[in-house]
Amino acid sequence: MKIVFMGTPDFAVASLNALVEAGFNVAAVVTAADKPAGRGQKLQESAVKLYAVSKGIKVLQPLKLKDPVFIEELKTIGADLQVVVAFRMLPEIVWNMPAKGTINLHASLLPQYRGAAPINHVIINGEEISGATTFFLKHEIDTGDVIFSESTSIKPDETAGELHDKLMDLGAGLLVRTVEAIAANDYTEQPQPQSNELKHAPKIFKEDCAIDWNQPAQKIYNLIRGLSPYPTAFTKLNDKTLKVFRAELDDKEPGIAPGGFLTDGKTYLKFAAKDGFIKLTDLQYEGKKRMQVDEFLRGMRL
Repeated sequence: MKIVFMGTPDFAVASLNALVEAGFNVAAVVTAADKPAGRGQKLQESAVKLYAVSKGIKVLQPLKLKDPVFIEELKTIGADLQVVVAFRMLPEIVWNMPAKGTINLHASLLPQYRGAAPINHVIINGEEISGATTFFLKHEIDTGDVIFSESTSIKPDETAGELHDKLMDLGAGLLVRTVEAIAANDYTEQPQPQSNELKHAPKIFKEDCAIDWNQPAQKIYNLIRGLSPYPTAFTKLNDKTLKVFRAELDDKEPGIAPGGFLTDGKTYLKFAAKDGFIKLTDLQYEGKKRMQVDEFLRGMRL
């Protein structure tokens, strides 16, 4: 069975590697075009491209997925199955091409958390369980029939970065199981359950990362965890941006207005929320490197 794999970031590399290690014939990968990055604006290759090149796998990097030259290349490769992990929306002419269809690995338990940022939103919403789902692509995004899903628990202090790594490995195993089942024609598609209480996972913008200290402490704590390490929750301190990577809950009555802070200048810096404090432990002040709170306080007068 010939496979074309479509993906871009590290999250997708784990799945691609799992397919290669399981002995599947990955005939080509489709990934994002090289982009200028960093101060030198050097062209940066995607994680999937770097992996594919190291394994001698053909790489396609179309700027537009409806490009006739790209479509013709896909037809020439003649994949039996296309596998999509952390990639962009595909036009029907692409996802409908292989005889066995196109499958996607999504980092949530569908139908919950459809969208671009499921890992972040699951933690922002304080969920205790998440997981991954494999499904066949159809017109509406993340709505196709489910092949397999697998769940995992979320610890109370777990960050989006930690859940990302956990689901990256869990998802890779789930994807191999899915492709094996498709190759053996041994699976049953299940329509996604209908729900009146769907939670969505839209793309996160900078304004979504600003901490509102008028919110309950638990909600702020979940926001910090759900945006760590990227794109990172932030607040303002002395009119400069202060990014918060990790924090702790302190449920003492604040006694000061939300957004105010207390510090001993050495070991702690805590901001008042609506009903408690958030103690910052791992942060980055504008123009400075990321550091622990004690190091930050040693070089800062507040």
